[in-house]
Order: sequence, then structure tokens, then C-alpha cells
Amino acid sequence: MSQPNHPIRRVAVIGAGTIGASWAALFLARGLDVVVSDPAPGAAEATQSLISAAWPILMELGGEGAIDPTSWRFEPDPVKAVAGVDFVQENAPERYELKQKLFPAIDAVLPPEVVIASSSSGLLVSRIAEGCRHPERCIIGHPFNPPHLIPLVEVVGGEKASRAAIETAMDFYRAMGKHPIEIHKEVAGHVANRLQAALWREAIHLVEQGVVSVADVDAAVSEGPGLRWALMGQHMTFHLGGGAGGLAHFMHHLLPAVETWWDDLGTPKVTPELQAKLVEGVTEEAGGRSIAELAQRRDTLLTQIVALKRAHDAVEEKQDLSERLDEALEESFPASDPVAVHKAD
Repeated sequence: MSQPNHPIRRVAVIGAGTIGASWAALFLARGLDVVVSDPAPGAAEATQSLISAAWPILMELGGEGAIDPTSWRFEPDPVKAVAGVDFVQENAPERYELKQKLFPAIDAVLPPEVVIASSSSGLLVSRIAEGCRHPERCIIGHPFNPPHLIPLVEVVGGEKASRAAIETAMDFYRAMGKHPIEIHKEVAGHVANRLQAALWREAIHLVEQGVVSVADVDAAVSEGPGLRWALMGQHMTFHLGGGAGGLAHFMHHLLPAVETWWDDLGTPKVTPELQAKLVEGVTEEAGGRSIAELAQRRDTLLTQIVALKRAHDAVEEKQDLSERLDEALEESFPASDPVAVHKAD
């Protein structure tokens, strides 16, 4: 597969559930021609509802204000939907048997340079792409929910994925304002969901053992390390925790203790009774707020965090550019050289 010689302007979003509709909103706000496909009754109306709800946030985060949020097209047949597109973002239900039928069908009608990216949260793209004529253009492009707001996208190439497909996807997601990371080896659940699963397992264990309530184990994250995790990952957090000696000092002094904690982590059996306890606890924690109210609060705060990080990064980038320009000028016109100084003046 070679790199496409044209920019990605038309995108097909296949599957218009929460993830697919969110992707469609982002792509539309970034000025792309978007076609959405989903066989479910009412899918078009549901997609427009989510796009309309997400639109103010997308405009706040740099969307193109002149775009009409209804200027996308709906086509229930996925094969017809991908005609003439430059990129496909697939969001069908998380089942191999469905994706293994869908991928060959759309692969058969697309030029070989068009990337097909699956939003799958944990399936292996090598299995999804079985039966495709061009498995080299099939990748995972897994977003974090909601895709129109959370920057992370996990890009995974399968056994037959080409470098061109991976790089095309990475470049495309960056152009959409995302932060793609390349995962070099297929594993179930990719990376971010495995990290979430590990934390959740211990959170459940602590509740099951009566150590803490559901609300308080959530607070232990959201009012503690979770605030730091919004700014930097675990390794960088502990790098700072090591003081002047950084991560090396942290591991020298604290790794033995951490290893004893690892040995004590639980593997809870999530029985129906434990599930009920967790549901009861989170319902109490919600305090009568609806799912829509909780999601609105989450998205409002996330928007502020993302906007703040972007603004800070822009300042750092401007400072870095200024410093590099000063260094380049100093190298070109050394202060000790009177002729060079005269030229610089």
C-alpha cells in the first residue's frame, strides 16, 4: 500500500452509536465531508441529536464555526456509504462475527489506499480483517469516549498492516486535533483499557473486602492521583515523585514497597451479589443525578481541562520556537565576530 497522493476530505463513519456519532461530530466540525451509515431505525435522527449536543463544545475547542452541523449525509447501506471516501471509521458492535462480515464487504469496493480503521475497544484487527483483499490497509483506530472530546486514539496495525496505513491514520488523527499513539503489538484491550481494567479490578476488590465504599474508592481516584493523571502518565508522575533523582531515585527507594503491594492486589470474583453491591454504591454516589446530567458535568469539566492543556502547550511551543530561533541566530552570527554582528544588525 502506498501513501495516498490526496488529502483526506471525505470520511465514512460506519456504525452510528455513541462512538460513531461522536466521531461524525468531530469530523464534521473539522471541515470534512461526512457520510454516516447505520441500519438501525432512527439512527439518522439519533446521530443528529448527538452532533447538535456536541457542537458547542466542538466550536469551543477550535471547530470551524461556519460549518452547518446538519451538513452531513446518511446512507444506511455501508457499501454504498463508502463510495468515493478517503477514510473509513468503523464502529459496529464489538463482535468478531459482525466485523468479519462488514470489513470484507467494504474492502471489496474501496481503492486499496483507503484506510479502514476500527474503533474496536479490544478486538484484534488481524482477526477482524480476515477475508479482506487488502488487509494491509486495515487498522485499529480506537478512541476514548467521547471521541469528539478526549484526545487519545490508539492506533494498532495487525500482522499484515502496512506502514503507510499506520502513518496515514496517525497523520489523519493528528490533523483532527487528536493525540494518537502507536501500539506496536496486538493485545486484547489495547493499552488504555487494560490500564483501566487493572485499576477497576483492584477498586472492586477493595469494595468486596469491605475496605472502602464505592463512592470513596472513586474519590480516591478523582480527588487524588486522577488529577495528576490528567496532566501526565504514571511514569512521569513517579519521575517527579523521585525529586531531583527522578524515576531512578523513586524506584531505588519505593519500588520494594510497591512490589509488596502488587503481591497483595486482589482478583475478585464478581458474583451477582457483588455486582448488585457495586450498582447500589454507584447509584448512591450519583445522588439522584441522571446519566445525562452526569455526562454533561463530565463533558463540561473535560472541555475546560482539554482547553487549558492546549493553551499551555501552545505557550510552551511558542517559547520553544523562540528559543530555537535565538539559538539559530547565535550560530549564524556569533557575537564575537564583528562582521557577523554588523550583518545581524
